[in-house]
Amino acid sequence: MNEELEFILDTAKEAMVNAIKHLEKQFVNIRAGKASPSMLGSITVDYYGSQTPLSQVANVNTPDGRTITVQPWEKSMLQEIERAIMIANLGFNPMNNGESLIISVPPLTEERRLNLSKQAKAETEDAKVGVRSARKDANNDIKKLEHASEDLQKNAEMDIQEMTDSYVKKIDDLFHLKEKEIMTV
Repeated sequence: MNEELEFILDTAKEAMVNAIKHLEKQFVNIRAGKASPSMLGSITVDYYGSQTPLSQVANVNTPDGRTITVQPWEKSMLQEIERAIMIANLGFNPMNNGESLIISVPPLTEERRLNLSKQAKAETEDAKVGVRSARKDANNDIKKLEHASEDLQKNAEMDIQEMTDSYVKKIDDLFHLKEKEIMTV
């Protein structure tokens, strides 16, 4: 196969891989029933005048599936971290014991689970659109090639379709895992 076709296939594959990576990042932000340090990943704290990610001023752990603990490196940061968690409006009410913050993660209601499942489905569809868009771009690029024979072009289009099918299947598999995680009580 000539170099131009190889480049087109590689570009399409890279775009499809990026669609899956983006989906995985989005799924991390969709909370399932279990407590996870990533639930507090978006929180920034005023650390001596600059906004600093929570993970850089405290140790965030999950001792069990329903609890998150936040242990600041400096005790003086305890109130500031507590305020940042409240401001983030994540639905958490941290308990301050003077040493650390303890956050009880409430179990999800059935309605909330269904909404999260719909959100995951929407992210899944976006990822599929990304994969199909990569397929379309690759097929358009293949048609523009002047030096490739019709057979080479058809074979490349078939390769692109096989790649598309495999990535769409991966996306569906990721969704089914996430849906199961969300719906498990």
